[in-house]
Amino acid sequence: MKTLLVSAVALIDVDGRVLLAQRPEGKSLAGLWEFPGGKVEPGETPEAALIRELDEELGINTWSSCLAPLTFASHSYEDFHLLMPLYACRKWEGQPQGCEGQRLKWVRAADLRDYPMPPADLPLIPILRDWL
Repeated sequence: MKTLLVSAVALIDVDGRVLLAQRPEGKSLAGLWEFPGGKVEPGETPEAALIRELDEELGINTWSSCLAPLTFASHSYEDFHLLMPLYACRKWEGQPQGCEGQRLKWVRAADLRDYPMPPADLPLIPILRDWL
């Protein structure tokens, strides 16, 4: 089974809320809410992938020094295994917007379970809640 490396981030605003993005129609797991991020390309570090993805998906800029490793997810789907480091980020430039048509929502950590998420994301919720 192939392992897919995906980097994700918990963007945390000044009120302690976390940004979730809803997967748009036409993508796998459409309609589910997730932490922003994406695939790590060959030769790319997880941090570099996040910086690139945040620019492409949300129109914001951040730096490696602002990405704090928090935890990771390891989950087997039907045809691949997902390995996903989750970083926390409190500092960025710009206002997050759904550049690829995805809806965005700032959510309190205690309310993350109210949003349907992909199976790989679910074990990250209690860790994030405890951390915040």
